[in-house]
Amino acid sequence: MTGSGSTANPYVVSSQVTCDQVRPCISAGDGATYDPATGVVAARPSTDGGNNLVFGGDGGLFVPTGAATVTAGCGLTGNGAASDPLTVNTPAWPYDCPPETNGTVVTCDVNGQLRGEPPAKTYFAQMMEARDYADLAVPAGLDVVADTFTWSYTNPDPCRPVIVFLEREADVDFDLPAGAGAAAGQDTDEMSYFRNTGTSTILDQHVQSTKVFRHQVSLAPGATANVSFPVTIGRGSGGATYNRIQVFLRAMMHTL
Repeated sequence: MTGSGSTANPYVVSSQVTCDQVRPCISAGDGATYDPATGVVAARPSTDGGNNLVFGGDGGLFVPTGAATVTAGCGLTGNGAASDPLTVNTPAWPYDCPPETNGTVVTCDVNGQLRGEPPAKTYFAQMMEARDYADLAVPAGLDVVADTFTWSYTNPDPCRPVIVFLEREADVDFDLPAGAGAAAGQDTDEMSYFRNTGTSTILDQHVQSTKVFRHQVSLAPGATANVSFPVTIGRGSGGATYNRIQVFLRAMMHTL
């Protein structure tokens, strides 16, 4: 306060605010910064990746919105401008089923590249085993288990489950004296029957029987399935014997 209060020298109340007092208030919010050493207030750009803030021709802050660089033939349309935005160039869905429930997945990998679903594949595995026997008598009953063969196979696909079709093949060698008979089969299904109607012994009479069936509806990636294959014989008569059984097991795996 200055002055004496008289008409000639009235009281005067004044207030002076310095730049150092004002500048911290200006830079207290987002987007500005203040350097106390120089007294400069400046814009504070973000350090986040992808920031392309620049100074315009008139010295003002400017965010470019020009056309993006687009490589033809990469599944994109548009040039990146506001009037022509960059979009994915997708064809019309050509199927009767809806894409929401039947379309495949497109994703982005760790390198930022688009990837489709893993391709469908087919795998094949098999085993063969033969066992010899000391001319054992063929039992007279029906579908008697002569021996059981086991095997395990694994889904080798790293991504998809598989449906598995299994082929089983069995071959039993019979010795049949004159008038003798014998049958062979798989599980409870008799597949073949032999009878010697001649006058001399038939050695190693055999026939290979095969079956194909679905063994697994859905076997997970890396999972293992077990197979048990009982080979049966029966209806033995006239001194019939068997001396060898050979089996094949083949798994045909198709990704789902």
